[in-house]
Amino acid sequence: MLLIAGCTTGPSLETRGRVTAPPGDSRHLTVGSAGFTESDLLAHMYATLLNHAGYRTSVLTVANRELYEPALESGQIDVVPEYAATFADWLNTRTHGSDAPPVGSPDLAATMRSLRELAAPRGLSVLDPGRAVAQNAFAVTRAFARRHQLRTLGDLGRSGLKVRLAAGDECVRRPYCAPGLKKTYGIDITAVDPKGVGTVQAKRAVQSRRDQMVLTTTTDATLDEFGLVLLADDRHLQNADYVVPVVNRARAGTARVAKALGALAPVLTTQDLASMNRQVDSWRRLPEDVARHYLQDKGLLK
Repeated sequence: MLLIAGCTTGPSLETRGRVTAPPGDSRHLTVGSAGFTESDLLAHMYATLLNHAGYRTSVLTVANRELYEPALESGQIDVVPEYAATFADWLNTRTHGSDAPPVGSPDLAATMRSLRELAAPRGLSVLDPGRAVAQNAFAVTRAFARRHQLRTLGDLGRSGLKVRLAAGDECVRRPYCAPGLKKTYGIDITAVDPKGVGTVQAKRAVQSRRDQMVLTTTTDATLDEFGLVLLADDRHLQNADYVVPVVNRARAGTARVAKALGALAPVLTTQDLASMNRQVDSWRRLPEDVARHYLQDKGLLK
């Protein structure tokens, strides 16, 4: 299902699962969101900054990348918030096939080079990344960390403890997950409990000691509620999933758009994103309100 929100009328939609509107006036820009809290927040921040720069905007929520990326290429969507390494690997698979080796890595500069090379032939421009990064991350209970003196994944590997991991079922084969934890850190993963990435069920499994660790993200806003803490990725297993704006070059690849969105890059931090996620997910505030208040507090809407 595709949903639309915004101050002005946006593209028309079909419920069969594809964006159907033709490209519109480039004075009106459509900002895409992938429909989860963090993506909604980023999309509304982008839209507000573009409004402030003199554009009219709408925010279009599209359920998955398979739908919004082609719409971005065609100009039905003009701007989306993305994650550098994940989007680079996704475009690489589209370009070179599912067996292509990944191009995303912990090296941000190398990841950005690959991403821009893959995006350019599709008519897309990737703007500069900022400070915020939403990587996969691993959490344990505070009590478990304190008892075993754990601050990093390296500490956990050296401890020799056996670990049952709450995660998505794909974790058993993904290089950043169970195989990477074993290879990079020497962590003894005895089993993957398929409860999803950062879900309530997964966190409760760790909280209740059924599992010892959960796969989540660096911007997870609810860890405190479950008594969980992240273990630092001290050997850089995870890829450089820094937040980056991606734009349709023909319609939004201007210096004006880059300047408007670039104002956010040096300001927004990973901790800021986590705090805003908490306001939406736990405090039930609207993403557009949280986004606007953040930009006002940071002096970006003068």
